Amino acid sequence: MHHDYSRAIPQTWQQIAKLFNALGDEHRQRIMLTFEPGERLTAGQLAQVSTLSRPTVSHHLKILREAGVLEHERQGKEIYFWVNKDFIQGSLQQVITYLKNDI
Repeated sequence: MHHDYSRAIPQTWQQIAKLFNALGDEHRQRIMLTFEPGERLTAGQLAQVSTLSRPTVSHHLKILREAGVLEHERQGKEIYFWVNKDFIQGSLQQVITYLKNDI
């Protein structure tokens, strides 16, 4: 057991915590499940298939983007979002490595 409970949380774990916090909300889970493999969607497209308003969808997209779960790119007036698979897979792999090695 580590006796120094007050030690700093490593940067890697802070980013993983953002991932889990972002995915902990049911609406954000539904947004993520809307994406087909390799698909890029706008906030408007996501709002069309959602029970949420466009501003609310945009709020959830911001949280997912800031957590690293989604990537985005502006094309003209639209911003397209897509799933950042590399980040999600890398984060989950870090958790698996921790579980295999440290526990």
